[in-house]
Amino acid sequence: MKTEDVDDLRPIKAKHRIPQALESCHTAVVGGYVIEGHVPADVIKRLLRERPRIAGLAVPGMPAGSPGMEQPGGRGERYDIVAFEGNGTTRIYDRR
Repeated sequence: MKTEDVDDLRPIKAKHRIPQALESCHTAVVGGYVIEGHVPADVIKRLLRERPRIAGLAVPGMPAGSPGMEQPGGRGERYDIVAFEGNGTTRIYDRR
Protein backbone atom coordinates (compact mmCIF):
# COMPACT_ATOMS: atom_id res chain seq x y z
CA MET A 1 0.00 0.00 0.00
CA LYS A 2 1.24 3.46 -0.87
CA THR A 3 -0.04 6.62 0.79
CA GLU A 4 0.61 10.12 -0.53
CA ASP A 5 -0.30 13.37 1.20
CA VAL A 6 -0.70 16.16 -1.34
CA ASP A 7 -1.78 19.78 -1.06
CA ASP A 8 -3.81 19.85 -4.28
CA LEU A 9 -6.00 16.88 -5.22
CA ARG A 10 -7.38 18.46 -8.40
CA PRO A 11 -4.79 16.88 -10.73
CA ILE A 12 -5.38 13.44 -9.18
CA LYS A 13 -9.16 13.77 -9.46
CA ALA A 14 -8.80 14.93 -13.09
CA LYS A 15 -6.42 12.05 -13.91
CA HIS A 16 -8.97 9.54 -12.64
CA ARG A 17 -11.89 11.37 -14.30
CA ILE A 18 -13.90 11.78 -11.12
CA PRO A 19 -17.02 13.81 -11.96
CA GLN A 20 -16.84 17.16 -10.18
CA ALA A 21 -20.25 16.62 -8.55
CA LEU A 22 -18.86 13.49 -6.83
CA GLU A 23 -15.65 14.99 -5.48
CA SER A 24 -14.88 14.66 -1.79
CA CYS A 25 -11.92 14.97 0.54
CA HIS A 26 -10.16 11.62 -0.06
CA THR A 27 -9.16 9.80 -3.24
CA ALA A 28 -7.79 6.26 -3.38
CA VAL A 29 -7.14 3.60 -5.99
CA VAL A 30 -7.97 0.08 -4.81
CA GLY A 31 -7.81 -2.97 -7.06
CA GLY A 32 -7.91 -0.78 -10.15
CA TYR A 33 -10.97 1.18 -8.98
CA VAL A 34 -11.07 4.80 -7.85
CA ILE A 35 -12.60 5.32 -4.40
CA GLU A 36 -13.66 8.89 -3.70
CA GLY A 37 -14.71 10.08 -0.28
CA HIS A 38 -16.04 8.14 2.69
CA VAL A 39 -17.02 4.87 0.97
CA PRO A 40 -17.72 2.13 3.56
CA ALA A 41 -15.23 -0.76 3.64
CA ASP A 42 -17.91 -3.41 3.14
CA VAL A 43 -18.99 -1.67 -0.08
CA ILE A 44 -15.39 -1.63 -1.32
CA LYS A 45 -15.13 -5.37 -0.54
CA ARG A 46 -18.34 -5.97 -2.50
CA LEU A 47 -16.94 -3.92 -5.41
CA LEU A 48 -13.78 -6.04 -5.47
CA ARG A 49 -15.85 -9.25 -5.36
CA GLU A 50 -18.32 -8.23 -8.06
CA ARG A 51 -15.79 -6.42 -10.33
CA PRO A 52 -18.38 -4.32 -12.23
CA ARG A 53 -17.34 -2.40 -15.33
CA ILE A 54 -17.09 1.03 -13.69
CA ALA A 55 -14.25 3.43 -12.94
CA GLY A 56 -15.03 3.70 -9.25
CA LEU A 57 -17.26 4.58 -6.34
CA ALA A 58 -17.85 7.89 -4.61
CA VAL A 59 -19.60 9.31 -1.58
CA PRO A 60 -19.87 13.02 -2.42
CA GLY A 61 -19.19 15.47 0.38
CA MET A 62 -18.81 14.27 3.95
CA PRO A 63 -22.24 12.97 5.05
CA ALA A 64 -22.80 12.48 8.77
CA GLY A 65 -22.75 8.77 9.56
CA SER A 66 -20.40 7.78 6.75
CA PRO A 67 -17.11 6.14 7.80
CA GLY A 68 -15.06 8.66 9.74
CA MET A 69 -18.01 11.00 10.03
CA GLU A 70 -19.95 9.12 12.70
CA GLN A 71 -22.04 11.16 15.12
CA PRO A 72 -22.51 10.67 18.87
CA GLY A 73 -25.55 8.48 19.41
CA GLY A 74 -25.10 6.80 16.04
CA ARG A 75 -27.37 9.17 14.15
CA GLY A 76 -26.41 9.99 10.63
CA GLU A 77 -27.95 11.14 7.41
CA ARG A 78 -28.93 8.92 4.49
CA TYR A 79 -26.40 8.98 1.69
CA ASP A 80 -25.74 7.34 -1.65
CA ILE A 81 -22.66 5.46 -2.78
CA VAL A 82 -22.41 6.38 -6.45
CA ALA A 83 -20.78 4.28 -9.18
CA PHE A 84 -19.18 6.31 -11.95
CA GLU A 85 -17.63 5.62 -15.32
CA GLY A 86 -14.83 7.45 -17.09
CA ASN A 87 -17.34 9.11 -19.42
CA GLY A 88 -19.14 10.76 -16.48
CA THR A 89 -22.08 8.33 -16.34
CA THR A 90 -23.26 7.69 -12.79
CA ARG A 91 -25.69 5.39 -11.00
CA ILE A 92 -26.52 4.51 -7.40
CA TYR A 93 -24.46 1.48 -6.30
CA ASP A 94 -25.67 1.35 -2.68
CA ARG A 95 -27.56 3.47 -0.14
CA ARG A 96 -26.94 3.91 3.56
